[in-house]
Amino acid sequence: MTEQAASPAGLRRVAIDPLTRVEGHGKVTLLLDEHGHVQQARLHIVEFRGFEQFIVGRPYWEVPVLVQRLCGICPVSHHLAACKALDRVVGGWPVPPVADAIRRLMHHGQIVQSHALHFFYLASPDLLLGFDAEPARRHIAAVAQAFADTARQGVLLRKFGQEVIRITAGKRVHGTGSVPGGVNRAVTPEERAALRAEVPQMLAWAEAAVDLVQRLLQALPPHEAALADTPAAWLSLVAPDGALELYDGVLRVRESDGRLAEDGWEDQRYHELIDEAVQPWSYMKFPYRRALGPEAGWYRVGPLARVQNCDRIPTPRAEARRQAFVAAHGGRPVHRVLATHWARMIELLHGVEMVARLLEDDTILGDGPLRAEGARQRRGVGVIEAPRGTLIHDYEVGDDDRVTRCNLIVSTTHNNTAMNEAVRAVAQRYLDGRALTEGLLNRIEVAIRAYDPCLSCATHALGQMPLAVTLRDAHGAVLDHWVRDADGQVRRDLPPHPADQAA
Repeated sequence: MTEQAASPAGLRRVAIDPLTRVEGHGKVTLLLDEHGHVQQARLHIVEFRGFEQFIVGRPYWEVPVLVQRLCGICPVSHHLAACKALDRVVGGWPVPPVADAIRRLMHHGQIVQSHALHFFYLASPDLLLGFDAEPARRHIAAVAQAFADTARQGVLLRKFGQEVIRITAGKRVHGTGSVPGGVNRAVTPEERAALRAEVPQMLAWAEAAVDLVQRLLQALPPHEAALADTPAAWLSLVAPDGALELYDGVLRVRESDGRLAEDGWEDQRYHELIDEAVQPWSYMKFPYRRALGPEAGWYRVGPLARVQNCDRIPTPRAEARRQAFVAAHGGRPVHRVLATHWARMIELLHGVEMVARLLEDDTILGDGPLRAEGARQRRGVGVIEAPRGTLIHDYEVGDDDRVTRCNLIVSTTHNNTAMNEAVRAVAQRYLDGRALTEGLLNRIEVAIRAYDPCLSCATHALGQMPLAVTLRDAHGAVLDHWVRDADGQVRRDLPPHPADQAA
C-alpha cells in the first residue's frame, strides 16, 4: 500500500511497500520533482525489535539461545557470536580445540545453508527468469519448473548445510550446541560418516553454482550488469595472515579503490573503529568509521566485501574461483551489487570445502575437554562473519550473572547506507523522468535483495504481498498508477480522466 502526500518543496512521493523476497518488513520511498526526476531515495526499516533492551537483566547463559530468535535463517550466527562474547566473560577464551573445531563446523554449515537459500530461493528468479518476467512467476516454484536440476541442487545444498547444523547444534533451527566457554556435544563417528558420504556431490554442485552465477552475470547487458555500481569501503574479518576468515580473526578495512585503510584491528576494540548514527526515518542505525564521520565513513560488508578484502581463500577450489573473479574484472575493485551473488557462491564453495576439511579432523569426535572456564570479566565482544556480513555482539555482565548492557550490530545494519545508496543509484538510473513499470520498480528490489537483508527476526517471505505505486507530478496530478494484488497479479489502474467522468 502506498500513501501519497505532499512532501517538502513541492515534491511527491512514490513508495514500494512492502519489499518482497527479503526477510522482514521494509519499504522504499522516492521523492520526485515536477519533471519526474528523483530527488531523494530511501530504504526504511519499519519494524522495531528491541532485543538490545530485553536481553538486559537476563542471566548470561540464556543469551546464546535468546538471541537466535533475531532470525530464523541465520540463528547459528547469533548463537556463535553471543558465545564468543561470553567466552570472555566466563574466562573460557580461547575455547578448547574440540569446541573450536565443532563451532567452526557448525558455522560453515550455516554459511552453506544460508547462501544456498538466498541464491536459489530468493535471487535466482530474477537472474534466471529475468528482471522483467511476469511477477507471479518470479519465485522458486517457477524456477523449479523451468530449471529443475538447478532448483533441486539448491534445495539439497541447503539441506546438507542444515544437517551439519543439526549434528553440531542439536537442531536445524535454534540449536543449543554452543555454550559460553565451549560446546555441550561432540560429533559421533556415525554422524561424521553420514556427512562425509555427501561431500563429493556437494562439492560438485557448489562448483556448478559458481559457474551458473558467473554465466548469468556475464550474459547480462552492460547496463544491467552495472546495476547499483556504488563504490564503498569494505569491512570484514581476516586471518592474521590476510586469508579469508569467517569464524575468527582481526578486522580489516579497505578503501573503495583497494588501498588498505586499517588492518589487524582487534575485535574487542571494534568500538574504537566504528560508531553508529541514527535517522528519524528508520529503526535501523547507520554505522560509520569514526575517523571519517557519518557522511563519509560508511562502508560495505558481506560476500562482495570479504572476497575482495582478503588476500586469499584458504581452500583450493574457492581460491581458484576467487582468482577467476579478480581476473574477470581486470584486477579492479568491484562494487556492482549483482557481483555479490558471484562472491556469495564462491563462499558457498569455500563453506563446503571447510566442512569437508573439518570432517577429516578427529578433533570433532570429542577427544578432549568440551568447555573451559577461568577468571571472570565483566565485558566480552564476539565478532563473526555471518552469511550477510560482519556480526558484532557486545555484552556487559554484573556480579549477579545478569546482563547489564547489550549492543548488537548485525550485518544488515552495517550495510544500511550501502543499501540506501543502491536504491538511490537504481532509482536515478531507471526511474528518473520515466513512467513507472513493475519491471523498473523490481530493479530497486533486485539491488536490495543482493544484500540478502535481515530486516527482522522473521523468516524469508516467499508469498505474494499487495503493492500499489502511484506517480504524481508536482501539482498532484496522477501520471501513472500500478497495482499488484494479493494473488500476485499486476495491472495498470489509472483513474478516469475528469473529461470522461463528465461525459
